[in-house]
Amino acid sequence: MMEKQHRDSPLFKASDCVTMAHGSGGRLSTQLIDSLFKHYFDNRYLAQGNDSALLGLGRGRMVMSTDAHVISPIFFPGGDIGSLAVHGTINDVAMSGAVPCYLSAAFILEEGFPLVDLERVVVSMAMAAEAAGVAIVTGDTKVVERGKGDGIFITTTGIGFLDDSVNISGDLAIPGDVVMISGTVGDHGMAVLSKREHLCFETALISDSAALHGLVASMLEVSSNIHCLRDPTRGGLATTLHELAEQSQVSIILDEVAIPLHPAVRGASELLGLDPLYIANEGKLVCICPEDEVDALLSIMQAHPLGKNAAVIGHVLPKQWPPLQMRTPLGGVRVVDWLAAEQLPRIC
Repeated sequence: MMEKQHRDSPLFKASDCVTMAHGSGGRLSTQLIDSLFKHYFDNRYLAQGNDSALLGLGRGRMVMSTDAHVISPIFFPGGDIGSLAVHGTINDVAMSGAVPCYLSAAFILEEGFPLVDLERVVVSMAMAAEAAGVAIVTGDTKVVERGKGDGIFITTTGIGFLDDSVNISGDLAIPGDVVMISGTVGDHGMAVLSKREHLCFETALISDSAALHGLVASMLEVSSNIHCLRDPTRGGLATTLHELAEQSQVSIILDEVAIPLHPAVRGASELLGLDPLYIANEGKLVCICPEDEVDALLSIMQAHPLGKNAAVIGHVLPKQWPPLQMRTPLGGVRVVDWLAAEQLPRIC
C-alpha cells in the first residue's frame, strides 16, 4: 500500500499547463516526475529510481496484461481516465484468476494540457491503486505538440501471480456450462455518453468502473472449477460472449429477461436507439462454469458489493450457427450478431 496522503494542497495553479519541455528529458521533465508522479505514486519499487523496477516475485505463475486508455471526456460520472487506467488493467489480470500486484503507467500528454487536470488524474490513479493494494512501480511520460493529441492518453501494464491450482481461460467453456454476469450491463458506456453529450436523465447514470480482483478471489474460494472469466469492456456483453464462443468452439444462448439492466440505462438506450448488449462495462465480469457450481458462485457473488446484481443469463451449447442467440420475452429466439461498427467511440 502507498503511504502518501493523496489530498495535499494542489501542486499547480489553474494557469499552469504542459509544455513541450515537459517531454524533453531535461529539467522540467525531471521536475514533473519528481513533484507529481513520484509524489503521488510513492512506493519502495518506484523509489529505486531506475528505468525498470526490481520486483519481489510471488509464488506461482506470472500473468501480464497491458491496456491503453483514450477516453473522452476524461472526467465522467463515477470516475476518470486515471482510475479507469488502473481498474482496466487490474481487471484484465484478474480475469485469469491471478492476484494483481504491480502496474506501470505511460502518459502521452498534449502541449497545453492543464497541470491541475493532470494532477487530478494522477491523484485518482494513486487512490485507485492504493485501494486495490497494487503499486505503480515504473512509467514514462511523453509530450506531443498542441493539436496532435487529445489532452492525455494513458497506457498501463499490469503484473500478477497465479496459483498453480487455478486454470481459467477463454477456451475452456463446454456444452452444458452456465453463463453468469456480475451485475447490470452498459452502465459505464452510457455514463460516458451522457457526460460527453450533456444529456440529462431522470436518474443519474454512473460508471461502474471498479477493480474486480477482490470479487474474483471470493469466487475462487468457493469454486476451483470456473472455466472462463472475462470483463465485457469495449463491445459490451455481446462481443465478449462472441469471443468466448469462438475461443471455446461452442455456441451460447442468452435469456433476455434475465440480463440485469439499470432502468436509466434501459431508458437511455431506448431513447437513443442503442443496444445495451454492445455498450461497454468497466466493473462487471462474465463467468462461465459447470451447472453444479452455479449456486455457490452466485451466492458469493451476490454477497459481494460488486456482484449484488449477479444473475444467470444463459447456457453453453454445442457449436452451431449462430454462435450467439437470445430468447426474447415473447418466446422467440433472435440472433445476437457481432458488433458491426462502433456504437460509442472513445469510452475506455
